[in-house]
Amino acid sequence: MIAIVDYGVGNLFSLGCSFSAVGAEATVTSNPAVIRNAGKLVLPGVGAFKDAADKLKSSGLDLVLKEECAKGKILLGVCLGMQLLFDRSYEYGEWEGLSLIPGEIRPISERIPEGLKIPHMGWNALSLKEHPLFKYLGDPSYVYFVHSYSAVCPEEYVIASAEYGAELTAAVARGNVLGCQFHPEKSGETGLAILRAFCELKEGELC
Repeated sequence: MIAIVDYGVGNLFSLGCSFSAVGAEATVTSNPAVIRNAGKLVLPGVGAFKDAADKLKSSGLDLVLKEECAKGKILLGVCLGMQLLFDRSYEYGEWEGLSLIPGEIRPISERIPEGLKIPHMGWNALSLKEHPLFKYLGDPSYVYFVHSYSAVCPEEYVIASAEYGAELTAAVARGNVLGCQFHPEKSGETGLAILRAFCELKEGELC
């Protein structure tokens, strides 16, 4: 069973429907016991980094997620949920994340040419590295983005990027901790293929 972590922020219904579409059992929950008993975890998120981080901490679910990841449980962060995996964000201040992947979240305005619209919204092709999460994808594969901030981290953790005036981090992986800046639940067949591959991941193949 996949636990979609409910901490008051995220596209919970859409993610649940997408997992159902690929034949997976997924439960939306804020119950630490259910999260601990789940086979895999999904951390969704939309909105502001500080608000989401505060809600995670106030609920105690930040510690639950860290403990489960330390045991080797596979976690997928989606959009803001991916950003929360990093050390910190500079979205209207400086805020601490979960520190599950080294790096930080910075405004895309620092990297893209003037004149490009912010937020980066719409369909973009992925530039992929080989990773089990992408085993069902062809080339090109397009996914749907909505974001004004992106991850800046060591290249070894970047498994996909997208071009929007500059190469922006689109997906990351550090062992059993994974993240997608785009929305797989809004990315049609490509998104479903990614979620299907996520459901099939085994801890031993992620190192």
